[in-house]
Amino acid sequence: MRTRGEFWRKGASNTNYNIWLRPTAQPCTIGFDMTWFKRENSDYSASGTVPVAGNGAGAKNVRTEGLWVKCLGCRQPLYKADLEANLMVCPKCQHHFKLGSRARIDLLLEPGYELVDRGLRSTDPLNFVDVKPYKQRLLKAQEQTGLDDAILNALGRMGPHEVVLSVMEYGFIGGSMGAVVGETIARAVDRARLTRKPLIVVAASGGARMMEGVVSLMQMAKISTALAQLDDARVPYISVLTDPTTGGVTASFAMLGDLNIAEPGALIGFAGPRVIEQTIRQKLPEGFQRSEFLLEKGFLDAVVPRAQMKPYLIRALEFLKAPETK
Repeated sequence: MRTRGEFWRKGASNTNYNIWLRPTAQPCTIGFDMTWFKRENSDYSASGTVPVAGNGAGAKNVRTEGLWVKCLGCRQPLYKADLEANLMVCPKCQHHFKLGSRARIDLLLEPGYELVDRGLRSTDPLNFVDVKPYKQRLLKAQEQTGLDDAILNALGRMGPHEVVLSVMEYGFIGGSMGAVVGETIARAVDRARLTRKPLIVVAASGGARMMEGVVSLMQMAKISTALAQLDDARVPYISVLTDPTTGGVTASFAMLGDLNIAEPGALIGFAGPRVIEQTIRQKLPEGFQRSEFLLEKGFLDAVVPRAQMKPYLIRALEFLKAPETK
C-alpha cells in the first residue's frame, strides 16, 4: 500500500506521473512535457513582465510592475493611474499621499509660471560623514529628484492673483532644511516684500538638516526675521502644511502665517509622538499631532482637502489682499 502523496516515475522516456492522494485511492495519471522546475522559455521575466498575444509576428510584453499602490490609510490596492488622476488622494479613504514639489506647483499655479532662485547647492560646510558622506547623499538626492535642494520657488498666477510660491520637496533628504533651503525661502520672502505679491509656502519636511549642524538651525532665525519684515510691509503670507511638517520647520516659518492651512491627516509637530510618549511616560490621545487635532486645539485655521486647496487659497487671498500703494 502506498503512503499519502507517494509517486514514482514510470519509464525513463515517459514523463507521466502516478500520484497517490490517499492510501485507498487509485492513482491518477498526469502528463507533462517538461519538469516542474525547468523553464522552457523566457516569456516570464523576473522584472514583472507577462506575455500577451500580439497581432504581429512576435508577442508583446506588458510590464505590470508598479501599476498598483497600497494605500497607507485603508491598506487597499489602488490602480496607480486612478490615484494620480485623483491628485494622489485615495478615493476610498481620502488618505493624502505625498506630492512632489513640481506636481504641487502645477496644481496650484496657472500654466506659464516661472521657476526662480535656482542653482543654489550645499557646499557641505562641516564635511559631515555618518553612514556615508553627506556629499554622496546630496548627489544621490539630486539625481533622484532632479532638484538642487529640497525647495522650489515659482512666480505665477493663482486665479487672478500674482503670487510668490515656495514649495518644499520631501523626496530630497526628507525635505530637511539646510542653508540652501533657508536661503531660497528667504529670497522668496524678499521677492514678496519688494513686489508686494502674496507669499505662499508649502511645507513638507522632517525639520532642520542635521548634516549641516548649527548652519541649518540658523535658518530658523533667518527666515523668521524676513517674515517679520514682510509682516511690517503688510504683505499677506499663507502657510500650507502637508504630511509631514515637523522639527525646526514647524518651530519657525511653517507656523508664522497670517493663515495656517493643512491637508487632512498631516503629521504636524516638533518632536515625534514616540519621543513625546517616552519623555512624559503617558499615552497620547488618538490623532495626536494630526491636522484635525491641531485644528480643534487652535493651532490651525483650516484643514482643506487637496482638491479644494487652490479655490480656498484664491478666496483667502481676496480677504488678505495687500493694500494698494500710492
